[in-house]
Amino acid sequence: MGFHIEHDNWTSNHLRQRKGERLDALKRGHGYGNRLFVEQIWWPLVGHFHGLHPEYEVKDWRGRSYFVDFMWIAGAVRIIFEIMDFGSHGTDRTKYRRDLNRGLFLQAQDCAVYSISLDELKENPSFILSALRNILSPYLSAESGAKRTARRTARKPFSKIERDLMRAAIRHNRVIRPAQAARELELHTMTVIKYCRILVDKGKFRAVARGLSGRVIYYEYVGSIQSPDLV
Repeated sequence: MGFHIEHDNWTSNHLRQRKGERLDALKRGHGYGNRLFVEQIWWPLVGHFHGLHPEYEVKDWRGRSYFVDFMWIAGAVRIIFEIMDFGSHGTDRTKYRRDLNRGLFLQAQDCAVYSISLDELKENPSFILSALRNILSPYLSAESGAKRTARRTARKPFSKIERDLMRAAIRHNRVIRPAQAARELELHTMTVIKYCRILVDKGKFRAVARGLSGRVIYYEYVGSIQSPDLV
């Protein structure tokens, strides 16, 4: 399928999965500049939207929610793309300082952050495409290799939700707390628990219980952070 059909399916899927502020952020934020990025840069470079999340909620250093333009999750790697226009900061020095602090904090949380000029995106997209091709080529090559391996098997050993949960555990020091993971991945808590139990059976998670009650309070990822099962 072509870009427009895939883009519509991608955005519609995210709209269906969201509610509240996350839904409002997507409706407000996925505008002209963001659409230009996915059409002129992302689609020619990657050819699909797997792992790319528009208006993705993160926490800043104060614990407050903030929505980045795009978050790409590839295995244990998290890469943020922000589309910046000239007037995005205006003359507000406080906002300028806060935005820089936020970017620094996210990089300290093992997120790569790339800010892209909207003017450059409009006038010289080939430069951005070339730069991002060099930056992302190791991850895209790994992803392609994992897909070739998967095609050689009769079935994928892990579902998308299972892979998302394993990657989420790695981001949180190998620990998955179902309620927290449900919010992050936009799933129902019982769905997260169901798939965590499946991953326990598959040897990827270990259930950690508390006290004499034996109630599971979190799950621990016990696999390799370089495992091809994450892609």
